[in-house]
Formats: sequence, structure tokens, C-alpha cells
Amino acid sequence: MKALLFPGQGSQVVGMGYEFYNNFDIVKKIFLEADEKLKYKISNIILEGPNDDLKLTQNTQPAILIVSFSIFSVLKKEFDLNPNDFKYFAGHSLGEYSALVCAESLKFSDALYLLHERGKAMQEAVPNGEGGMLAVLNLKTDEVKNYISKIKSKEVCEVANDNADSQVIISGNIEPIKELQLILKNEKKKSILLPVSAPFHCSLMRPAAEKMKEKINATKFEDSTIEVIANVNATAEKEGKKFQSLLIEQIYSKVRWRESILNMSKQGINEFIEIGPGKVLSGLIKRIIKECKTNSINSIDDIKNTFK
Repeated sequence: MKALLFPGQGSQVVGMGYEFYNNFDIVKKIFLEADEKLKYKISNIILEGPNDDLKLTQNTQPAILIVSFSIFSVLKKEFDLNPNDFKYFAGHSLGEYSALVCAESLKFSDALYLLHERGKAMQEAVPNGEGGMLAVLNLKTDEVKNYISKIKSKEVCEVANDNADSQVIISGNIEPIKELQLILKNEKKKSILLPVSAPFHCSLMRPAAEKMKEKINATKFEDSTIEVIANVNATAEKEGKKFQSLLIEQIYSKVRWRESILNMSKQGINEFIEIGPGKVLSGLIKRIIKECKTNSINSIDDIKNTFK
């Protein structure tokens, strides 16, 4: 059985989706709809940059949705992809919005608006330079939590992304983040300070969730046609109303990606197809499950190789 996956922030690159834009009218229409909905040329930022504009959170989030939805639309219209061939859809952080659009729970234009607003709200929640994120490598979540308990600072320092047993992302105030980095260094454990503009998926994002609550609750969500695995609880959901509360909570909650993949595997999923820029999710899956098939679709050749 198969699952369809959609990437999150960090997978963006200038020029992503260009081959699809150049070859399919349906993609040109999607990019034009995005420009009209957001009232600025996000299509130019995606296709031409500059990178500094693309990596602004309020641009990154809708941009990745646009490219993921474009590839999905090409697969359906030009390559006869049947969504019902997949037991689950799942997306990493903002990728959950892509999954909901493709599962027909959320309109593309509504998701664009929400992600643009979500990006702004998350950016504004913490003053620039006061927050940070740290990738901890080759340790399990419980081991990382043990190191966090040794921090003297009382400011926020929390697990933001449980991505895989060998990749845990920490988020919070910059002082405890740097303190944790030093503790890990002294213990000969590897960590990397991430070049992010805000400390995502931790309690510092609660003001962003408050800002988004009204906007998400005012948006119409249908029951999804395919079950979508939610980041917050790593559980399959279909009810439109439930997605609203989960997406609000998701802003300040841990992304339970490792558990999501393991839960899908327990339900018989042995093939994962990643749709959108990059191959981040495919790489994580290989660390979580040894016996499974993964494919990433970034080009027309990728489609032909995946759906032979």
C-alpha cells in the first residue's frame, strides 16, 4: 500500500517547479491563480528569486504549496494518477496544508491565503534574533530531552520536530538553544544551528496560533476524500472540523513525523511517494523504516520512473 507525502519549509529552492511550469498549461494557471490571490508575483519569486525573498517565511510557505499542488495536478490530469490508489496523504508542517488541498478538504486559494498569513504570524511572534532552532543528529528524542533537562536557562527550549531517530529539531529562545549546543559539543554530540528566521513549533508560537485561530476557523474545511495524517497527533483524520483545530495547535506543537511514518507502516504502507521540491522526506523515511520503497517527484523524468 502507498502513501503520498508533501514537504515543508527548508525544501524550497529558486527555480523549483520550472520544468512543470514550462510544459503544462495547468501549472501556469495555478501560478497565475496564486499571483492573483496573494496580490503580488509570487510566481516570479519561485521561478526567478532572489533567494532572500523566497526564504522569507510568508513567501516560502505558499511557494512550496504552489509547487506541490502543481505537480499533483499534473500527475492527475496528464498521467492519470488516481488519488484513491493511496491509503494516506501526509505533509510535514506546512506540507499538511498541501495534503489537505490534494485530499479536497481545503480549497487551494484558501490554503494559499492561510499559509501566507501563517508565515507572517510566525515571523512576527518572536523578535528577530531572539529565537533559534537546532538540529541534533544521531540521538533519539528521549536522549535529546535528557540533554535539554541539563540547561540552566529557564527560557523556552523544546523539541519542535521529531523527524527521525537520528534527527531531532529543537526550538526556542536563543540563549538556551546555544547552551544546549555547548552541552552537546562537550559530550561530543553533533548539532547544527539552523538558518531560520523564527523558532517554529514551540510554545513561543502561541501568539501566532492566536492570530491564526480566527482565520482558520473562518475558512471552510470539507471532510477529506483521503485520510490525512495530522502532525499534532500522528493519526489519520478525515473530518474537516477536526483539521481546523489541529492546524491551530500545529503552529506551536511538535511535528510528530517519525511517529506518523511508523503509524502508516503499521497500517501496511510500504511505499512512500514525495511530491514537491527536494527529497528531505524520502531521506527521513529511510532512517525510520528500513524495508520500504521511496520516490521523490521533482521532474517529468521522476514521474516516468516512478509510475512505469
